[in-house]
Amino acid sequence: MNAFTLTPGTVNIRFGAGSVAQLPEVIAGLGTSKVFIITDPGVANAGVLAQVEAILKSAGIQNAAFTEIKPNPTTTLIDTAAKAAVAFGADCLIALGGGSSLDSSKGVALVAANPTFSSAQFNYSITPDHPAIPIIAIPTTAGTGSETNNWGVIDDPIKQCKFYVGDASTTPAAVILDPELTLGLPPRPTAGTGIDALTHAIESLTSKGRSPISAAYAHEAIKLISRSLPTAVRDGKNVDARGDMLVGAHLAGLALTLSGLGLVHGIAHSVSAHVGAAHGEALAAVLAEVMEFNSTSVADIYATVGNDMGVKADAKSAIDAVRGLADDINIRFALGHYGVKADMVDGIADTTLADSVTSNNPIAPSKSDVVGIINSRIG
Repeated sequence: MNAFTLTPGTVNIRFGAGSVAQLPEVIAGLGTSKVFIITDPGVANAGVLAQVEAILKSAGIQNAAFTEIKPNPTTTLIDTAAKAAVAFGADCLIALGGGSSLDSSKGVALVAANPTFSSAQFNYSITPDHPAIPIIAIPTTAGTGSETNNWGVIDDPIKQCKFYVGDASTTPAAVILDPELTLGLPPRPTAGTGIDALTHAIESLTSKGRSPISAAYAHEAIKLISRSLPTAVRDGKNVDARGDMLVGAHLAGLALTLSGLGLVHGIAHSVSAHVGAAHGEALAAVLAEVMEFNSTSVADIYATVGNDMGVKADAKSAIDAVRGLADDINIRFALGHYGVKADMVDGIADTTLADSVTSNNPIAPSKSDVVGIINSRIG
């Protein structure tokens, strides 16, 4: 795929191998000078953080980093990162990493601009006194699409649920999609984040909020992801496959931002909040089963998914292809593998039904429906 630069609305999007080198130009365009990097230990240890820091240093841009972002980040972690950003005097954030870092940056950017608040307060229930400091999103995984929207999915450890932190001002001001930064991602997280992106596209097609525009993004995403994900998992140094995955995940993120998601995400959010399962793997565990549940209502749409994946254009073939892809890349495990037990199912179902994404599903599930899906996948 050829390199490109787009500026739809106020967001600057740059794609291409080596495009991270354009970072100083992007920062200059925002009029900022003290950059705070939000990332995780894996990105730091892989040398990607050092690469970004070297680019900033060569351009004379002051920078500091918080490197302790964890999977399923909590409000406490975000508040700690925000305090460090305030102490540094940050006027811009770089969100460098996977979905956890990108999601966390939304909360950090708001608290950094409003330091008397905590991230738990920014769940769309209040209007901040000040807009978030600008975010430059540099994903190093191809999955969440968090660079396309203004919310992050964060853990509330007290309530054992996830909530959405963000505000209109937390949409990243710039996005750099550099496939070279994803080359070191191991097979398992490559598979998990890839299934996340595929789920975004499939759920956006069938959600109550779907539209012709979101569908256009979703169909192209499904084509790119189903074609390139197996290659990216097996040959992590394949730049073309990595590039397809970054663009596919970005398009799927644009789709879900317009349409919303559904029951697959509702269950996965709840499972992750209860037992800490990686988000993409929790999705992979139930994606095909939720598609089967929904197929009585949206079989015609699932037929188009089959067409996008290069199989027969009917719902059963599409569901079989999705299940087969997850099995092929070895990312589909039973929920029991993550510690889900029979006595947890009732609570997981309750949290699923309380999640706003579940209300966007094409069929409104009952609690017994959700319990049945979860029980079918405990293993």
